[in-house]
Amino acid sequence: MCFTFVRCSVIQLIISFSCRYVSKSGEVVERFLGIKHVPNTTSTALKKALLEVFATHGLLIARLRGQGYDGASNMRGEFNGLQKLIRDENPYAFYIHCFAHQLQLIVVALSRCCKGLEDFFDDVSMIANLSSSSCRRKDILIDKHKEILLAKIKKGEMPTGRGQNQEISLVWLGDTRWGSHYTTLSRIESMWDAVIEILGIVEDDVRVPCRARGLVHKMETFSFVFIMKMMLKLLHMTNDVSLLLQKKDQNIVQVCDG
Repeated sequence: MCFTFVRCSVIQLIISFSCRYVSKSGEVVERFLGIKHVPNTTSTALKKALLEVFATHGLLIARLRGQGYDGASNMRGEFNGLQKLIRDENPYAFYIHCFAHQLQLIVVALSRCCKGLEDFFDDVSMIANLSSSSCRRKDILIDKHKEILLAKIKKGEMPTGRGQNQEISLVWLGDTRWGSHYTTLSRIESMWDAVIEILGIVEDDVRVPCRARGLVHKMETFSFVFIMKMMLKLLHMTNDVSLLLQKKDQNIVQVCDG
């Protein structure tokens, strides 16, 4: 029986492997094979690690029918990438650039498409970093948000129910963390008052770089709020697609229809 897909992910000098295959009953099964340390991230070193993992599990390159990696040059390179080295041995091991990763690259490109958006996301990144750069600031932010939520609930301004009003904090923007742009903006919006308050505390700290000062003023400008609302609408749509692309029981036809 052929196994249809192998997926690799490199974090620093650690590479993880998983494979997907169709069982005898026709069910698509995905299994984590393991992680392995690599001396460097060259395509040759990655191929050697992949072959060693295959040998451990009794798998053969000849039975491979698909490869799924991110868009790094050492992975997808047309002439010397890992996918090309594998296809040199097995031309049927077709390479597919992860669709969810492609979508994330589009989001990152969108956030840098013009100077106004680029400056906006620079400010957002600084807001998230300053608000959660230490355990003390993070605790203050969470406590302030909790106080504001409780006050609104008592006044009947905030709906309650199972799963609502969970404890949250700001997450840092990441080019490779799927959905981080949308998550960060949505949490800034929901924690607006608490974020304003914690930034006021941060700005009073003489150790904070001058570039970080004035963030409260920027947040309260029309342009910041307008761009945030606009990007929330756009990123909400891309986030829904990203979640669909990552579902184990989803296929590309359903994603396109969605």
